Amino acid sequence: MTQDELKTRTKEFAIRIINLCAALPDNAIGRTIRNQLIRSGCSVGANYRASCRARSKAEFIAKLGIVIEESDESSFWLELIIEAKVMKKELVAPLLAESNELTAIFAKAVISSKNKSSIINHKS
Repeated sequence: MTQDELKTRTKEFAIRIINLCAALPDNAIGRTIRNQLIRSGCSVGANYRASCRARSKAEFIAKLGIVIEESDESSFWLELIIEAKVMKKELVAPLLAESNELTAIFAKAVISSKNKSSIINHKS
């Protein structure tokens, strides 16, 4: 997947998060989840874009670490919505699957980047 494709995918993820959050109930539980999930879900795309502008391999890996944390946190909130029966599972499950997939993609990218760094450092 290209950088531009991932930028688009993470932005679409954020939009889907926003739309889901708009449908959460307007009570204390819904507001708490809404605030946390919008923050973490939108942060995935924002921090991925920032990683694309990294000035060094270390900065790139650090930014991707934030992306992983935020996508994993999004998964947590989505799981809570399902398990607490705040919304119907069939409405939330596809977004949870996407969140888990994004976490896996970026975790693999970090591992690949670290492996490339160690190969380069080994040759020095």
